[in-house]
Amino acid sequence: MDAKLGQEARTELLGAVAPRTTRSATRRTRTAPAPHVRRRPALLLGALLAGGVAASALSLQSAPAASADATSVLEAQDALLATDEGVEMLPQASITVAEAELRLKEVAASRAARDEREAAAAAAAAEAARPKAVLPVDGARFTSGYGSRWGTFHYGIDLAAPMRTPEYAAMDGVVLRAGSASGFGLAVYILHDNGDVTVYGHMDKILVEPGQFVEAGETIALLGNRGQSTGPHLHFEVHQGGLGGKKINPVPWLAARGVEV
Repeated sequence: MDAKLGQEARTELLGAVAPRTTRSATRRTRTAPAPHVRRRPALLLGALLAGGVAASALSLQSAPAASADATSVLEAQDALLATDEGVEMLPQASITVAEAELRLKEVAASRAARDEREAAAAAAAAEAARPKAVLPVDGARFTSGYGSRWGTFHYGIDLAAPMRTPEYAAMDGVVLRAGSASGFGLAVYILHDNGDVTVYGHMDKILVEPGQFVEAGETIALLGNRGQSTGPHLHFEVHQGGLGGKKINPVPWLAARGVEV
């Protein structure tokens, strides 16, 4: 056995020293098996080659099926596109045009009703805040009252103020008369909803017309000194129950409506 090993050692030494062609020839004439360690790489290489061949075979067998599947999907897509060509695709959830138009009308009506309610509420608030009775001349000086005066009876009150000071309707009402009047020069008569009539005299200019509705605090004339007057002032009277009614004291009449003279 030692002789055998010595022979193999000499052979390997000669293979390392000799030229490449000689080593190759020597290896071909070698009869002894190579050590186990030298054969292991060859075995691994052979296994890898065998696995690659098997995988290639399987790929070749499955390729036609995959290609066929891809072709069938493309053909199905082309068929769908050809079928839907020129057809508008609409959402699944929808309503008719008539239903949409009806809905628009309902919304418009709802908004109009809401606007009306808001306008009515605003008007009601403004009406509640508006005064229901006012002093006919703002900031005037009380110069003469209701009763006997200079041997006659004075049926109203006098409120002095500078010329052309605004004169206001004492309450809401409708203008009955507006123009020239005996003793007053110019006068305005207003009928109120309780049937009373208020009279305004001696103004310099009238700003309203018969039949006109006026609100409490609305300007009806400019204060003056016309007619039987001793200076710029407003002569104010109240006829209870109408033009032919009793001429009552304006001071308590105004006080009953929250107006102090």
